[in-house]
Amino acid sequence: MKTPTTLILLTFAAWAQQSSDAPQDPPKIELLKTTIVITASPVEPGIDRRNSEVFTRTLFSRDDQIFHVLDAGISAGQHEGGGKSLEIRRFGFNLDHGGVNGGLKVLVDGVQQNQGTQGHGQGYLGSLKSLTPELVEGVDIVNGPFNAEYGDFSGLGVVHIRTRETMPDVWTVRLQAGRFGSQRGFFSFSPELRHAHALFAYEGSHTDGPFQSPARYKRHNLTGSFTQRLNPKRSVGLKYNAGLNNFYSSGQIPLDQVAAGRLDRFGYIDPSDGGRVRSATGSAYFRQEDSHGGVFKVDGFVTRSLFDLYSNFTFFLSDPLHGDAFQQHDSRLIEGANAQYQLAHKIGGLQALLTTGANFHDNQINVALYPQEARVPLSLDARSATRDRAHVTNGATYLQESVTLLGGRMVLGGGLRLDEFRFHVAGRETVAATLAQPKANFSFRPSVSVPVTLYANYGRGISTADARGVVQHPQQPAASTTDFYQVGSAQHFGRISTSLDAFWIDRSNEQVYIPDDGSFEFKGPSRAYGVESKVSVELTHHLSLNGGLTKVANAFYRGTSPRVYVDSAPHFTANAGVTLAGWRGWSGSLRMRAINHYRLDGQDASVVATGHTVFDMGLSRQIRRGVEINLALDNLTNRDYYETQNYFESRLPGQAAMWRIHGTPGYPLTATVGLTFRLKGK
Repeated sequence: MKTPTTLILLTFAAWAQQSSDAPQDPPKIELLKTTIVITASPVEPGIDRRNSEVFTRTLFSRDDQIFHVLDAGISAGQHEGGGKSLEIRRFGFNLDHGGVNGGLKVLVDGVQQNQGTQGHGQGYLGSLKSLTPELVEGVDIVNGPFNAEYGDFSGLGVVHIRTRETMPDVWTVRLQAGRFGSQRGFFSFSPELRHAHALFAYEGSHTDGPFQSPARYKRHNLTGSFTQRLNPKRSVGLKYNAGLNNFYSSGQIPLDQVAAGRLDRFGYIDPSDGGRVRSATGSAYFRQEDSHGGVFKVDGFVTRSLFDLYSNFTFFLSDPLHGDAFQQHDSRLIEGANAQYQLAHKIGGLQALLTTGANFHDNQINVALYPQEARVPLSLDARSATRDRAHVTNGATYLQESVTLLGGRMVLGGGLRLDEFRFHVAGRETVAATLAQPKANFSFRPSVSVPVTLYANYGRGISTADARGVVQHPQQPAASTTDFYQVGSAQHFGRISTSLDAFWIDRSNEQVYIPDDGSFEFKGPSRAYGVESKVSVELTHHLSLNGGLTKVANAFYRGTSPRVYVDSAPHFTANAGVTLAGWRGWSGSLRMRAINHYRLDGQDASVVATGHTVFDMGLSRQIRRGVEINLALDNLTNRDYYETQNYFESRLPGQAAMWRIHGTPGYPLTATVGLTFRLKGK
């Protein structure tokens, strides 16, 4: 029998399929907070729960599937078979690979994953390829730029992923295999230590995907962690993560050729598309609690990465003889440090919480764009090529204070963040910019006996431009700003938590890609507004349901007549998930994500991307102590759909150049089975 909540969510999904301009957003639930915490605990007020069982029990074949689990208003699609960074869409804006048009800031243990002035796009999120799902302990998702702790690329939210310092068992081994030549292994060793935690893990995977030109997607990841408790209030830690990633891809293929039967949905034009990435990050952490109850944290990290991507979007548009393939190269060294102090204190007898800190981020980058054919560079005379050495530094300081009034029924907060950026490209003058980002929040519970809280949030976020564009066009701003306003209410009745809010987003500039040098420039101010709704229900002690939808009422460029609309992002998204945890040895989840079609051209409403509704299921069963069998069924209904679609001009051999929609197909029904061994439980 379907519960009323389930019927509501199914109705939302059906609406997403029929609505004329919809896409994908997800769930979250929040009372006073704008944070989602993924844990194994039951539902609490103000927090939307994604059970950690999803990470520890589900079989992930590709790294992009982690974002499908997060949901939270994020529409994410793999771009070229899974090996390339995801395309991120949120609140009616297309963030490309995570860092433009507001940006979605992603951190792993405090280390920023967005790479500025990257070979393949500003704020590139490709470093997430080295993240191992079994090591994810929790994820905090901030809905907008409401927290002063986070700066660049945080205009449309923050995803902070925290990884484990220890595993529940000394030895953990997972072996899995599935359709399309998919194979994956995970191994971890986490010894029991008296005053310390330690962890060593390895992940290796391979898949060819459903493509006629096999993806040959290989990943190898090493992760290590050691935390020493010096005393009950002081600890230090070291973490290390390294990854190798190689893949081929079918690219984005012209969908008119698929519709005409001249090209298979999993076909290709250029078989040399693909890429390779090498990266390693080492970090150190220190945590100290003082006698006043304050907590001081400081961490530092160093990242070294090598990136090469081989692409051909337009095929033979510019060069009918050799084709338009190009290589994007990025070699970088990143150093960073974060310091933060939090103190619960009193102001005139009122309870307050002070958070203050500073960040430093330094990038030394060798970035290049080359013409190539079959992964072999062409003569530099054949077409334009660019090489630059860029140096980008970012120093910041911030302060945020919240005060509790009326016996805990009201919370007032405010904050300010100051960022200074310095952009330097070899042979050109250095450009500096300083930006201020104010924050404010308010929540009020009118009655102690009625569990309803009203809240309002405001924050200004920033997203920087590519350093090459900054120094070439110093008259333009070095960063765009995002002013994000949110008002709503959250309710918690027993096992049911809900929230409903309205949002209004003003952006100072949209960022557009300049293919001649691979950089980004600003286009013009924009606005989006709409509503979000989330629900989380603890059906039983072992069974929970959560879901949500986001409806963008409008997204357009301000000051245009006739009006020009922001394109390439959904205006409607819906997500739902049912999670089973620890019932008679069974665990699992059934998850749904849905988007409807959305416009791909700001002036022509007839050019649209198709929508989809996709179900994924994961199950695990303990067959004996320390041994469990796992099953994953991705795209359970075998839906034909495209994860990403874009509209641009291209030419095929023997054809005239034409503007058309290009897409990357989603995987069909994919079954994966595995065995997990957990030995010597702690």
